[in-house]
Order: sequence, then structure tokens, then C-alpha cells
Amino acid sequence: MNSAHDELAICATQVCRHYVMGQAKVRAVDGVDLKIGRGEFVALLGSSGSGKSTLLNLIAGLDRPTAGNIVVHGRDLARLTSAELAGYRREIVGMVFQAFNLIGSMTLLENVELPMRFAEVERPAREQRVREALQRVGLASRWQHRPAELSGGEQQRAALARALVNRPSVLLADEPTGNLDSHNGEEILRLIGEINGSLGMTVLMVTHERALAERFAQRILVMADGKLCGPEAPPAPVPPQPFPAEAGGGLG
Repeated sequence: MNSAHDELAICATQVCRHYVMGQAKVRAVDGVDLKIGRGEFVALLGSSGSGKSTLLNLIAGLDRPTAGNIVVHGRDLARLTSAELAGYRREIVGMVFQAFNLIGSMTLLENVELPMRFAEVERPAREQRVREALQRVGLASRWQHRPAELSGGEQQRAALARALVNRPSVLLADEPTGNLDSHNGEEILRLIGEINGSLGMTVLMVTHERALAERFAQRILVMADGKLCGPEAPPAPVPPQPFPAEAGGGLG
């Protein structure tokens, strides 16, 4: 690969995802070209049904395109086996969804630790990484609580800690503020922006909230009818605003 390509975190070329429903063909993603540099924070806007979440799922390796190819950190996803895609999802991408997807019977520590158990990380390293992830999202003292004992904002911060714990290169966020009030939604995006700035992690976020995207993302893209439409806004880095660390707390 040439040096220009090496600077890209995500490169999608003529990506399509078509479905057949009865006699109709649904062009959920239809010929998308997308380049995102390493360390960028990009927001993808669009109305419901525009194809933005489908595109995110393709980049996450949760689905395969009908045509075209996607390369993430030098990995051509079309060439990966199912086992290799599972490894890609464990090691390269972290994912945050609108639904928090925390396991109600598990403590916060156990929820955040879970991806590392799948990745077969040794137990001593798991505890240290959980400490770091919970401290970063301001939940160090809540490690023994279960999801039902946390507010919506705290649950999404816990889901973000879980996404970060395997130290991914790319964070994919699908409507991360969709189930939150305006205050907590802003705090989640402030935190994602701080993570992007301090860790140099590439962020691709799907959202319908343009006002927040304009405040926190470096670049905004718009999807409609399965296509990227309109000119791309040029990168305009926003200095990360530190998220207040929680005083005290810990795991022991």
C-alpha cells in the first residue's frame, strides 16, 4: 500500500448492500465511496431509512456488502473469513449502540470485562484495563452496580467503557445519544470527543442530531437513499474538552 492509503483508517469503494423483498430490490447502500483518515471524528447524518446504520454495520463487519470493498486499517473485510471477522470486531473496532446492551444480571465490572474474556485476555490484565476504562468515563466508583441501578447516561458511559476496553483503533457509534436527554447526550459526545483527541482513536458516528454533530465532529457527511450526498465538509478539528474524572472510587 502507498503512504496515502496507509493514512486512512477506513476506505470504502463503491460499496453496495441490496436486499430483495418480494419483487422489489431495496438499495440500502448504493455505490458509496468513503475515506476517513486515522484519528478523524466523522459524523454521518441522515433520516431514518437513509442507509447510514447499514453502512456502519458493513464497516463493523456485522454484514457483508453485495458489491464493492471496505478496507479498515489495511484489512480488506471482503477477504476475511468469519473467524477473522470476529477477531477484527474484537481487536480493531469498538462499538456503541443506541440501546445500551448491558447484561442486567452482571455488575458494571463484569459487563465491561466481557469483551476481554472473549478475547482471552489474562485475568490480571483484565482488571487493570477495566480500571482504566471506567476511570476514563467517570464511573470508577460504580463498578459493583448493576445496570438497573444506573441512570441512562451512566449506562451509555458504561457501554462506551466496554467498547474501549480492548483498546480498538476505530470507534463506531450508532445513534449513541438516541435514548438520552439533551444534557446526557451532550456529555456522551463530549466524552467521545475527548477520547478521539487524547487517544487518537478514529470515530465514525451515525446520528440524526445535526446540532451536536456540528459541535463535536470534525467532518459531517450526509446520506440519503443509500448514497452519500452533497459536498463533504472539510476537516475542522475541534479541541477536545476534558471530561471531568470522577473523584475517588476504584475497584478495590
